[in-house]
Amino acid sequence: MARYLTEPQFAHQNPAKIGVLLINLGTPEAPTAQAVRPYLRQFLSDPRVVEIPKAIWWLILNGIILTVRPKKSAEKYASIWTKEGSPLKVWTIKQAKLLKGQLGEAFPGQLVVDYAMRYGSPSIESQISQLKTLNCQKIIIVPMYPQYAASTTASVNDEVYRVLQKTRFQPAIRTVAPYYDHPRYIAALAAQVRQHWQANGKGEHLLMSFHGVPRYTLEKGDPYHCHALKTGRLLAEALDLNPTQYTVSFQSRFGKAEWLKPYTSQVIQQLGQKQLSQLDVICPGFVADCLETLEEIAIEGRHDYLQAGGKNYQFIPCLNDHAEWISTLEELVRTELTGWLTNGKAEKRNIDELNQSLNRCKTINTTN
Repeated sequence: MARYLTEPQFAHQNPAKIGVLLINLGTPEAPTAQAVRPYLRQFLSDPRVVEIPKAIWWLILNGIILTVRPKKSAEKYASIWTKEGSPLKVWTIKQAKLLKGQLGEAFPGQLVVDYAMRYGSPSIESQISQLKTLNCQKIIIVPMYPQYAASTTASVNDEVYRVLQKTRFQPAIRTVAPYYDHPRYIAALAAQVRQHWQANGKGEHLLMSFHGVPRYTLEKGDPYHCHALKTGRLLAEALDLNPTQYTVSFQSRFGKAEWLKPYTSQVIQQLGQKQLSQLDVICPGFVADCLETLEEIAIEGRHDYLQAGGKNYQFIPCLNDHAEWISTLEELVRTELTGWLTNGKAEKRNIDELNQSLNRCKTINTTN
């Protein structure tokens, strides 16, 4: 077996391009136990996601989790699946297309915009290979996680560099930094909330639910908790909310270890018991609606809230294809493009000079 991946055929006349790769978490190919099982195996086998000794975790994962969980997870996926497919994948595809349109107008012919999934398909490896085929010698990686966590952003970067280790002609790589406090990202979130309020009225309280991580990650130096709290504070300030009008919480617990608190499920029940006239819930850490937002928060959260005595429950969709969010993505990419973009006329002149040089070499070889 070859040590390095096969390189695409190189053609001097093809100008080099810059690739832009949006990378999100991933999704099974179908809402079935058969499709969920390999997805869960790949996801839960990532040492960035589960920091348990490999031998012990292998027994737990293969002996218990992959036997029981795929069927339950498949039922949850089925409850939010659309005609187009998995919501996460549908929205990510739309985001890539919209970003491609905006960047294409600004930099015609110089950029290739695509997307990949950390787990599932299309894989990071296949998409980097495709970008190389299109002669992308520089690639900007855009982890679709505003707040940095080792289990998300770092895992994406790990996989990118794993692919590069198998690559003979490595493209130059830039990765977009966490944007949890970027003014444009906060403005996009605020715009989404305000539009929802205009259509559905403003609730008495705004719950900001972020994906949870084990508490030990905070103690070991992971900045995720701080990033989430700052996003929540900045969004509240943008919406002119005082500290009594909003709560930051953490969802999606797994296992028996302590996770970041307060837990979203408990906060929802507590707010339901207060019998608020309306509770608004948003998930600022997700840029595209997915299982964790649509099933866990929009469906299960509403059920728990009403069961606890609450009245109106309003789930605010993620940024998805919001114009302000696509503009935020464009600005993040433009920042990373600094120093990489070339003048189109200069690029053509360089190619013409190269072709003239090649023709001269052919003439000399023929003469000799």
